[in-house]
Amino acid sequence: MLNIQKLKQHFEGDISTSVEDMAKHAYDASIFHIPPEVVLYPKTVADIQHVVEFVSAEKALNPELSITARSAGTDMGGGSVNDSIILDFTKYINKIIEVKEEQGSVRNFSHHHDRPIETAGYAITQPGVYYRDFEKETLKHNLIMPSYPASRGLCAMGGIMANNSGGEKSLSYGKTENYLETIWAVLADGKEYEFGPLTEPELEAKMRLSTYEGEIYRKIFHLIRANYDVLQKAKPSVSKNSAGYYLWNVWDKKTFNMSKLLVGSQGTLGLVTKGKFRLVTPHTKSKMLVMFLHDVAPLGSIVNEVMKHNPETFESFDDHTMSLAIKFLPAMIKKMASGSKGTGSFGGPLGLIKLGLEFLPEVWMTLTGGMPKLILIAEFTGDDEAELLRRAQETQKTVVEKFHLQTHITKNDQESQKYWTVRRESFSLLRERVKNLHSAPFIDDFAVHPADLPTFLPKLDAIFKKYPSLIYTIAGHAGDANFHIIPLMDLTKESERAIIPKLSDEVYDLIIEYKGTITAEHNDGLVRGPYLEKMYGPEVFNLFKEVKHVFDPNNIFNPHKKTDATEEYLIKHIRTD
Repeated sequence: MLNIQKLKQHFEGDISTSVEDMAKHAYDASIFHIPPEVVLYPKTVADIQHVVEFVSAEKALNPELSITARSAGTDMGGGSVNDSIILDFTKYINKIIEVKEEQGSVRNFSHHHDRPIETAGYAITQPGVYYRDFEKETLKHNLIMPSYPASRGLCAMGGIMANNSGGEKSLSYGKTENYLETIWAVLADGKEYEFGPLTEPELEAKMRLSTYEGEIYRKIFHLIRANYDVLQKAKPSVSKNSAGYYLWNVWDKKTFNMSKLLVGSQGTLGLVTKGKFRLVTPHTKSKMLVMFLHDVAPLGSIVNEVMKHNPETFESFDDHTMSLAIKFLPAMIKKMASGSKGTGSFGGPLGLIKLGLEFLPEVWMTLTGGMPKLILIAEFTGDDEAELLRRAQETQKTVVEKFHLQTHITKNDQESQKYWTVRRESFSLLRERVKNLHSAPFIDDFAVHPADLPTFLPKLDAIFKKYPSLIYTIAGHAGDANFHIIPLMDLTKESERAIIPKLSDEVYDLIIEYKGTITAEHNDGLVRGPYLEKMYGPEVFNLFKEVKHVFDPNNIFNPHKKTDATEEYLIKHIRTD
C-alpha cells in the first residue's frame, strides 16, 4: 500500500483518492480501464521532484509503485493510465511561460517536402496547458505550432510532447519532433534537467561531468555511436512515426540533442516539466478540393496523383463517419459554431440555421443512399487566392479525367469548416454518441508508403472480412498513407475482446511486410508496446531496453509501456463496460 502520510510531508499540491477522481483517471480515450491508487496534482516542479524522490525511496518496499504523467487524458493507446500514482498536470502545471516572435529555421523531416521550414518565433509552455489555449496565445503573435493533432480542442501540450503528435499539417510541416527544440524534465534522481541541441564541445563537457547527468550523456552517446549504422537503418522510412525511442535522431555527428529521445518517450524516461517549441506563421488563405469516392479501390493511385500538386493538407473520412455527423447533426452544428478551426463563432439562431443548411447535400445523400464510401479533402494554402484556386482547379481536372470522381471546390471558409469539423470530431462523436458499443482504437494509427496503397489496401480489406461483426470508421491523413481505423465493439463480450490481439497481430504483420509503422502519431502505450519488437527486431528492441534502463533503472516511470509492455497485460486490462 502507498504511504500517503509520508508522501504528504513535502508535497504542497493536492492529493486525491476520491471515488470521482479514481473513476476519471482509470480511463483515457483508449480501450483500457486501470484504476490508480492515488491522483496527485503537483503545484510546482519541487512537488514533482519530491514525488520522484519518494517513489525511488519506497520502491524496494513497494515494487509496484510507479508514476504516470497525465495532462488531458486523451491518449488513445492507454499511455496515461496506471494502477499506482497518476500525476495530473492540468490543474496547476498549466502556464504558458513565454511566446516570442523571432526569426529562425527548423529542418522539416517530411518526406514529401524535403526543405527547411522558416520559423518565426517560439513558445515555452508547461505540459498541463490545453492546446486550444496555447494556440490562442500564439495566434496573438500570428504564430502556430503546426503539428497539432485532430483532437486540438481536447488535448494538452504534455500529450503532444509525450506522443510526438502529428496531424493534418504534418504532411507539409512534419511532426512535433521538428518543433520541440528543448525539453526540461525531472529524471530518476529527482533533479530537473534541460535537454537541447549541443555542439561537440558542449557534449564533451556534459560527458565529463561526474554526476547523474554526465552518466546519462556518456551512456547514451556510447550506445548511439556503437550502433550508429544499425540505428540509421532501423529508422522507419515512412513520412512519420511514433513507435519506439528515436535514437536515430539524437546525433547527426555534428549536433547531439537528447530532446529528440525524450519527445515521443511517453513519460517512460522522465517527467517533462516544460518544452520550447519553434512556431511558424500560418498562411492567410486556402482553397479546398473535396473528392467523393464510391469505390476505394483506386485510392492509392488517387493519393499519389493529388500529392503531385503539393496540398498543405490531404485528409480523409469514410461514409460511417459522415453518417454519424448527419445522425448527430445538432452536435456537429454546435462544434462548427464554436469555431474549431480558430475562426470565431457563428452566433445566434440565424447563424445556427445557416450552419445547418451547409449539411443539406450530405443529408440528401444519406436519405437517397448516395453517400460515398470515402471523402477526401485536399487543402491548398498560401497568400495568393487566385493562385490557390488555380492549383485546386488543376488538381480537380486531373482527378476527374483520370478517375472520373465527383468533386467540389468549396466556396468559402464556412463550407470548408464543415468538412474539417467532421474530420476532427469523428472520434469524439464515436465516444460520446454511440450507445452500447464502445469505440475501440487498437489498430488506429498505422502508416505505410503512399505508393504501396494500391496493393496494401486490398490485403487489409481481406483481413477485415474475416471479422464480419466489426463495424468501423476510417479517417486519417491520406497524403501520408496514415489511417485511423476505429472499430465499434461490445467490450462486455469476451468474444469481442478476444478479437483485439488476434486482429492486431494480422494487421501489424501486414504493415511490417510493407515497411510501415504501427503508430504514426498516437504512440505505443499499452496497446502497441507489445508489438515493438516485432516491428524493429530484437537487436534494436534491446537497444530500446538499454535506453530505458539508463534513464529509469528502477522502472518508476510509466511502466507497461514501450519496452516492458506485454500482450498478457494488454488483454487483462481491456475495459469490460
